[in-house]
Order: sequence, then C-alpha cells, then structure tokens
Amino acid sequence: MDDNKIFNVLFLCTGNSARSILAEAILNREGAGRFRAYSAGSQPKGEVHPQAIALLKKANYDTSFARSKDWLEFAEPGAPEMDFVFTVCDNAAQESCPVWPGQPMTAHWGVPDPAAVEGSDTVIALAFADTYRMLNQRITIFCSLPIHSLDKLSLQKRLSDIGKSGS
Repeated sequence: MDDNKIFNVLFLCTGNSARSILAEAILNREGAGRFRAYSAGSQPKGEVHPQAIALLKKANYDTSFARSKDWLEFAEPGAPEMDFVFTVCDNAAQESCPVWPGQPMTAHWGVPDPAAVEGSDTVIALAFADTYRMLNQRITIFCSLPIHSLDKLSLQKRLSDIGKSGS
C-alpha cells in the first residue's frame, strides 16, 4: 500500500445535518494530509443544523464545506472512490446502502442525534458538544491507526472496536 496515499472517508447519517457534518469537519482537520472526509445522508434534510455550524465556528473550523447532501452523490460515476465508509447513526446502519465502488472498509460508529434533542438552547448545545466529543475521540483513534501496516482483517476489527468506544 502506498504510504503517501490520501484515504477518502465517507460519514453517513440519515439527515446529513449534524453528526456526519461534525465528523467530516473533525477528520478533515485531524487527518489533514492523510484523509479526505466527506459526509452524506440517505434522506438529507437539505440544510445543516444551525447548532452544528455554531459549534464548528466556535471551535475555529471553516464551515464553508458544510452542506446537506444525498449519499447517492458519492455512488455516481466520477465521484471520489471511498476507502472507508462509516455510519454515525443507527438509522443509516439499518438501511441498505448503495454499492460503493472499490469495496471500501465499513464500520458503524453510532452516536446519539443531537438534532433530535429538545429543550433549552443550553440543553441542545450540550447535546451537540457531547456528540462532537464522542466523534472527536473516535476520529482521533482512527487517525492514529497504523493503516498501512495492518492487514485488512485486523483493520476491520479495529474500525469496529472504535465504534464501540467513547460513548
């Protein structure tokens, strides 16, 4: 495997308005030079949740990338070929996914949906912060994996284990 390869990673969720957007931002910052992250949804909301944008801006992320998009956009000819596809919500893990060209490695990294939380602005902001923390922890572990030196079976187990940690 080419040690200089930049791996394409797709984070999937149902609405592509919060969790997958946060994961895309985190990996593009934490994995810069090693990973290129994307996000999409099976039933995109069409807009990114305002609290996701607010949290990212507060943490000094560029949010110009953030848009809610359909996962079929990444299954079309000419789309980037994915090396990894991670579902970050339970609904997306249960749905039938398009066939991804190149047979990427997949894992389920489910986290609670902060966009579904109701209550005060503080309660909602805390839910988003908690989701960000969980995703950041998992993505940091992912970025530290010696991907080039692991065989496919070992790597698949490590990816699945990451989804069971940090909840």
